[in-house]
Amino acid sequence: MARLLVVHHTPSPALHALVERVLAGATDPEVVAAGPAPVEVVSRAALAATAVDALEADAYILGTPANLGYLSGALKHFFDLVYYPCLDATVGRPYGLFLHGNDDVEGARRGVERIVTGLQWKAVADPVAVIGAPDASDRAALVELGGVVAANLLL
Repeated sequence: MARLLVVHHTPSPALHALVERVLAGATDPEVVAAGPAPVEVVSRAALAATAVDALEADAYILGTPANLGYLSGALKHFFDLVYYPCLDATVGRPYGLFLHGNDDVEGARRGVERIVTGLQWKAVADPVAVIGAPDASDRAALVELGGVVAANLLL
């Protein structure tokens, strides 16, 4: 069974709503049961996720607020914790990314992309960037992100 690890820092109601939409897409019965074996979706808060979680996963969805122009300290802590254990062991694994900010998320996006470039993970979907309160199109894009990353494990 393939495992999708969703690592997120969701301190606000808006971010909590985002991760809920991602999980809805990743656990959609039409997606997870479409392959030879279902996809197991594991959700972890960034401060609780471990290197073992990352090593046991076959793909990742990362979620972060943009704090002062950069990714959250919690997600950075996750990367600090898993970087060396995962450096050679997770090369080529697929990932997706969602971000939330009040006015800009580009610094946070670039920060995450630099780290995953070092890990040699491969983006399988465009990042979903939400500015302000999520609207219907944002929610749909988040469901699609979860579904696309989960479906990638079925290929």
